[in-house]
Amino acid sequence: MRTTVGIIGGGPAGLLLARLLHRAGIDCAVLESRTREYVEQRQRAGMLEQGTVDALREAGAAGRLDTEGLVHHGIELRFAGERHRIDFPALTGGRTVTIYAQTEIVKDLVALQLADGPPLLFEAEALAVEKPESERPVVRFRHEGRERTLACDWVVGCDGSHGIARESFPTETSRTYAHDYPYSWLGILADVPPSCDELIYARGERGFALHSMRSASVSRLYLQVPNGTDPGDWPDERIWDELAARFAIDADWTLDRGPITAKSVTPMRSHVHEPMRHGRLLLAGDAAHIVPPTGAKGLNLAVSDVRVLARALTELHRTGSARLLDSYSDSCLARVWQATRFSYDMTRMLHAQPNGDAFDHRMQLARLRRISASRHAAAELAANYSGLPLAL
Repeated sequence: MRTTVGIIGGGPAGLLLARLLHRAGIDCAVLESRTREYVEQRQRAGMLEQGTVDALREAGAAGRLDTEGLVHHGIELRFAGERHRIDFPALTGGRTVTIYAQTEIVKDLVALQLADGPPLLFEAEALAVEKPESERPVVRFRHEGRERTLACDWVVGCDGSHGIARESFPTETSRTYAHDYPYSWLGILADVPPSCDELIYARGERGFALHSMRSASVSRLYLQVPNGTDPGDWPDERIWDELAARFAIDADWTLDRGPITAKSVTPMRSHVHEPMRHGRLLLAGDAAHIVPPTGAKGLNLAVSDVRVLARALTELHRTGSARLLDSYSDSCLARVWQATRFSYDMTRMLHAQPNGDAFDHRMQLARLRRISASRHAAAELAANYSGLPLAL
């Protein structure tokens, strides 16, 4: 096989990149190691920044998003029995966020790709990226029981934190920065309409809780739990009781309960790989960086990478200039580190620290009270949460 851009990974980053390149007239092919069914059912993020919504519209992939997505104009912070709303449009000049599950984004992009896009091969396991320093890198992969090669001008690794793309970077020029948090999230999906109109972030002595949603009829909720927690140790009634306790406020509000259809535990970590380019091999999304889900930045960072990369490859294709490609890694990492900082700050502010003391508790409350009382502090949170402008 021969193409201009070989994309490893058929998640939202790889699929969106393929769609943007296709619309720019650039040949590409996507290799995805999993089955189509697996990719379309993988539960991931659901909060989209304004820029992510704009990117999906630009790619012609926002038909269902625009009709089924839930536009939110803020979030609610709960602590010390109080509730405080952060009004995004009022603080950011009109920016909003949208709730639309990543599974639905993937379904939309897969359907477009298979209908009129470039090749998308499922169950195509990338084995190695060869000669990334040359002008003709090659991806070796296994598909339908035999080993094949994909010759490219450029290779983009969108294959996640355990993929082979990042492993193809030379160790002597690679730097990794990582931080593991001393707690995890127990997440559930429940067939019950959300008990709120916007996301609730609750901080209390019992630990953190988040009330989100996937649709008008499906709720997505999370509890802070110790690392190593087995979801089987949390029967449904215990989960609902604990959620109700952590969301409790000194006002009339009730958490509605319903059948829990899925449970999972997510470790919390930050991970950044530098640089994001080696020769003609480039990284995007989780292949280059992981953030804890508190700030809802994972999917949105991946989309930001892809937007920058698509513009860079399009400029090269149309003008022959590699200016944007040469600055790709530095441009993306500047944004990545800001999102990593924001996610770290949100996580530290809202979670009970396992080894924390009364001083830590008071510091967290002081930060929350500053945000709820100061327009400047609230605007800083709103700007980061809804998505900083993309410098292109």
